[in-house]
Parts: sequence; structure tokens; C-alpha cells
Amino acid sequence: MIDLLAAYAPWQIAAALVAGFGSAFVRGLTGFGMAILLVPILALALPPVESVLLANFLSFFIGMSEIRRLVRGAEPTAWRISALVVLLTPLGLFGLVATSEDLARFLIAMIALSAFAAVLLPRRSAAEPGHAATGAVGILSGLMTGYAGMPGPPVVPYYVGRDIPRETAKASMMLIFTIASLAGLVSGAALEILAWRLPVLAVMLFPAVLLGNWLGNHASGRVGDGLWRAVVGVILGGAALAALLRLL
Repeated sequence: MIDLLAAYAPWQIAAALVAGFGSAFVRGLTGFGMAILLVPILALALPPVESVLLANFLSFFIGMSEIRRLVRGAEPTAWRISALVVLLTPLGLFGLVATSEDLARFLIAMIALSAFAAVLLPRRSAAEPGHAATGAVGILSGLMTGYAGMPGPPVVPYYVGRDIPRETAKASMMLIFTIASLAGLVSGAALEILAWRLPVLAVMLFPAVLLGNWLGNHASGRVGDGLWRAVVGVILGGAALAALLRLL
């Protein structure tokens, strides 16, 4: 294990540890945000492809730790979106390998901005959106999973922007993110870009992620619905601003 981690400097591991804990806390609090926050921070210390795949490992681990609750609480649309994510993730990951980092940053910034704008719109009814809207979310989320390890920007406005119970929105988003992370890992293995040191590093970081997620879940029970939605908007806005600054 030590030999596999020798490729990373101590400061890189420390940065990944702090980022994993902080992003997992946000995930537990809001139901999303882990990849949106984790990947850009990891990309400052690790190569982009490794950052995406490491985030997928951590997201999959934490999702499987609470999979029963997610399956019980998720809306049926989560399964339809997840199916499209699985189909489109390989295409997104192939695009990440084949295109420049500048183009990736531009696309991430634009999608983050659109997600932030969508959350600011008035809340819609609890009714499920049409098949076209649901399909578009699944397609975009799949491409973003592969291209940036971030299935969240299209998914979050889809659920948070509707007048449905918070726990339903959280469970639906988390279920999609868990399936998306597995799709990203399988795609990475198929494209032969999944280094063995990544799952080792992910296992090393997972206790901090588990603790951060538990603390976030505990805090979520003390936060009102209005404040919760405001936190969601702030996180998406911060992610969009960070993406734009990095692009510039």
C-alpha cells in the first residue's frame, strides 16, 4: 500500500484528506455537493483524470454505506435518470481524456452557472417533470459524470427546485450520485485509465469522508427547509464562481 501511495507527496494526501472531509460534510447537510466541491480542489493537487476517478471512489463508498435508506426514499425518476447516466458516462469520460483542460473548465463553469440560476427560480409544483426534462437531466448528468466527476449540476435544480419533501430530494440525488460514481469507475477501468493507487488512496481517505458525512447529516436535522435551500444556492453559486475564476 505504501508503495502505491509513493506517487503522492504528503501535501497532496493532506489536501485530499481535508477536501474529502469538508465535501462529505456538505453532502450530509444538503444531499449533494461532494463532487462539485471535491473535484476542483483535488484538481489543484492531482491530475484531472485522477481527481475525477478518486471522487468517484469516495462518492461510491459513502453512497453504499447508506444505500438502503436511499433506495427507500428516492423518487422513481431517480432510477430513470440513473439509467441515462450509466449510458452517457463513458462518452463523457472519453471526452475528458480527448480534450483540453481549458475546454473542460469552460463547460464545467457554464453548467455550474446554469444550475445556480435554476435554483434561484421560484419553486415549482411537486409534480414530476415531463419525460423530455427528465431525459435531458439524465443525459447532462451522465456527460458531466464522465467529463468532470460532477453529476450534480443538472440533478440538483431538478429536485431542489420542486416543492417536494427535503428527504425525498436528498435521497433521490444521493442515489443518482452513487450509481453515477460506479458508472464512472467502470468506464475508467474500461478505458484503462484507472490506476491501482486510486482505490488505495480512497480507502485511506474514507474514514474522514464517513465522519464528515455523519456530521453533515446530524446538522441537517437542525436546519429548516428555507435555510437548507439557501445553503444549496450558496454552494452552487460558489462552485460556479470558482469555476469561472479558474477559467479566467
